Parts: sequence; structure tokens; C-alpha cells
Amino acid sequence: MWTTVSTEDLVPDDHPLRTIRVMVNAALEELSSAFARIYSPFGRPSIAPEKQLRAVLLQMLYTVRSERLLMEQLQYNMLFRWFVGLSIDEPVWDVTVFTKNRERFLDGEIAERFFEAVLGQARGAGLLSDEHFTVDGTLIEAWASHKSFRPIDDQEPPSGDAGSNPTIDYKGTKRSNTTHRSYTDPDARLYRKSANTAAQLGYLGHALMENRNGLVVDGRLTLATGTAEREAALDMIDGIAGSHHTTLGADKGYDTADFVAALRARGVTPHVAQNNTNRRSAIDDRTTRHEGYEVSQRKRKRVEEIFGWEKVIGGIRKVKVRGLARVGALFTFALAAFNLVRMHNLIPVIT
Repeated sequence: MWTTVSTEDLVPDDHPLRTIRVMVNAALEELSSAFARIYSPFGRPSIAPEKQLRAVLLQMLYTVRSERLLMEQLQYNMLFRWFVGLSIDEPVWDVTVFTKNRERFLDGEIAERFFEAVLGQARGAGLLSDEHFTVDGTLIEAWASHKSFRPIDDQEPPSGDAGSNPTIDYKGTKRSNTTHRSYTDPDARLYRKSANTAAQLGYLGHALMENRNGLVVDGRLTLATGTAEREAALDMIDGIAGSHHTTLGADKGYDTADFVAALRARGVTPHVAQNNTNRRSAIDDRTTRHEGYEVSQRKRKRVEEIFGWEKVIGGIRKVKVRGLARVGALFTFALAAFNLVRMHNLIPVIT
């Protein structure tokens, strides 16, 4: 009838989540004042922001595909209960309440603050480079179908049948972001990542990686446009470039005269891959002749590990929230989660 076992006793001493939880708790300490502002002192007790944030991280770390399944896991998974901070007999939250309370993170910019707190720990452990960086972007599919992408004047193509999910013939119909919008997610844009891929409704996620250990030092989520990757890259490098020498690696999509000139105007050496397809590259021999250029070209491929982890493990290949703000917060949490996993592998070696 009685037991003295706690969730702490059930988690092995060498479990990876122990290291991650220490880093998460240190970051949450820095966010204490921000949590106090978003937690209402009136009404019934709500979900503690610290516990909800830990639950959001668990959902990404263990690829739990929905919040309903996350609540189910919290009901019987002792590892999840221990990480979040729930005792064995403490009731689990209602999934609707959990979803509604997630909106508080938007008001307090919690995702950005948490990312910066985690990055501060990496900086304190000497894991970050302050000279060599890589930038890239990826397409994140929106929670919206092609059928929701309708003309702005709401003149739908003729339907072949009736019902809630009618058959629509788009043959011969031109669709573009200028004339069409998704009625389920108006911020989503129709975007084709390359000539060999289909156009998808989505957003563009951008990451700035330092080359020493492959950690993310900055991230952005923008509307999916043809110039968004280069614009976000310049925006992120502005917060990094200083008086010391800085290099920025990137793939062929960033090889444009305007982008390369903008980097050089900021004192940043453009280690961009040359795109010699049907045109002249903006990167000349004064950059490619140096050994550092070859090193950057090898290192820059590691940025794909970030997006690969976020999509396969973090579950943001196709997001289940709508709107630029909500998707942006989820993307930022995923970047912080990736850094936590990387730091778990790096910190014991450094210290």
C-alpha cells in the first residue's frame, strides 16, 4: 500500500537526460522573471511555465507527434514525469489546457529567451567560435493543404463534387503568392526549394552555425520568398560580426553579387560555394586561393545536421501550428533542443 520509490530513483545515473536537465534548469533560472510576468496571480492554479517548457522539449527530444500523445506519455512514463517535475501521483494536465497555455510563450518571447540562455551556457563553456560561421535555410511545411490556397478574391476553381473535401481541378489555373492565399494559414507561402522539387506551402527556417562544434548561434523564421535566405543571413551576421576577422560559409544559393558585396561591406569574408552554372560566380580567386576557404566548404555541410535533426527528431518537417509567430517559436525551441543535445556530447569532453 505504501512505497518510498520516487521518479528520481528510477532514472539511471548515466542517462543523457540528466545532463540535459541540469542545463535546462540553469536556463530556466534566468527566465524566472519572465515566467513571473506571464503567470497570472488570479484564478485557478495554471500549468507552471517551467514544467510546460520541459514538456515541450521532451516532445521534440523523443519525437512525440502530438500533444495528446505527450499527455498520455506523461501519465505512465516515469522518465517523462521526472524530467518535467511531476511526482508519481501528481495528475497530468488536460491537453486542451496545455495547448491554450502554450500561447503564453508568445507573449513573453520565451522561446527566444530560452535559446539565448542555452547559448550563454555554451559560450561560458568555451564551445563557440567567434570567427567562422555557416548559414543556410530550409523549407518547413505549413499545416495547410493545397486546396486551402485560393484566390484572394475567393473565386474558387469549379468543384467536381460536393462535400467537405471536394475534388478541385487546378489544370490550366495559374497560382502564385501574389494572387492566392491559404485560408487556413494566411502566412504560409507557396515555395519551391529547387527545380527538382514540388512547390509546397510553408515557411523558411534559417540557422547561423559556428564552425567549431556545429552549434546554432542564431536562427530566424521568415515567409518563404526567393530572397529570404540571403536577407536573413545578413540580418543574423550583423549580430555576430565585430572588429575581429569573420568568415561566413554558405551554399551556391548565396552566390550573388549583391550578397557577396554586402558581406564584404560588413567586413565579413564570403566563403560561399561558387555557382558557375550558366553565369560567372561572384566569388573570385582572392577568396578561393586561401586554405581557409576549403576548410569552410567542408565545415559548412554540418549545418544540414541541424535541419536534419529538427525535421527527423524534432518533428518540425511539417508543423502542427499555424501563423508566423507560432511556427517561429516552435522553430526556435527546436534550435535550442538541438544545442542541448550537442552540448551534452561536448561539455564532458571540454571539462
